[in-house]
Amino acid sequence: MENQFGSSSNWSRHWLVVYTRPRWEKKVDRLLKQQDIKSYCPIRSVTNQWADRKKIVDLPLFSGYVFVWVNEREAYKVRQTLGVLNFIYYMGKPAVIRDSVIEKIEELMNRDVACEIINSQDINHGDRIRIKHGIFYNQEGTVIKVQGKYVLMVLDHLNCAVLSSVPIADVMLNTAI
Repeated sequence: MENQFGSSSNWSRHWLVVYTRPRWEKKVDRLLKQQDIKSYCPIRSVTNQWADRKKIVDLPLFSGYVFVWVNEREAYKVRQTLGVLNFIYYMGKPAVIRDSVIEKIEELMNRDVACEIINSQDINHGDRIRIKHGIFYNQEGTVIKVQGKYVLMVLDHLNCAVLSSVPIADVMLNTAI
């Protein structure tokens, strides 16, 4: 008989993804570990700049998500954990993440590579964005078109428009408008 994880054994463990309350990823990770449930919340260090100071803060790599290594019986405990909203589902079953994907994420995080997950659906035509890296660092502009992993934008500095194609990973929405 097949279970919700797609296998016949209740004891078989898989990496699953849980959706958490906003800004609860690290708390959920800690609460799960306190229950002896293996969980993984990749953390990246980010420097936040304010007008008067800079501060390094640790933020989850995947906003709103924590990975858990559980079997079907442990899944119930995960659902009951404070801050967990639900599992992420794919085709009616909890989405199973391959071990190799988790290993790749861990390897990337152990290399201390500066990385960030950016959803290209968050950037649209007409948005104001700021470049975070590269030759046009800290320049602002307007999105003309999103092309795969690149943003075609007009940079507005020096009283002229410069059309540039910039990787999505190198831009951020300019929310200070």
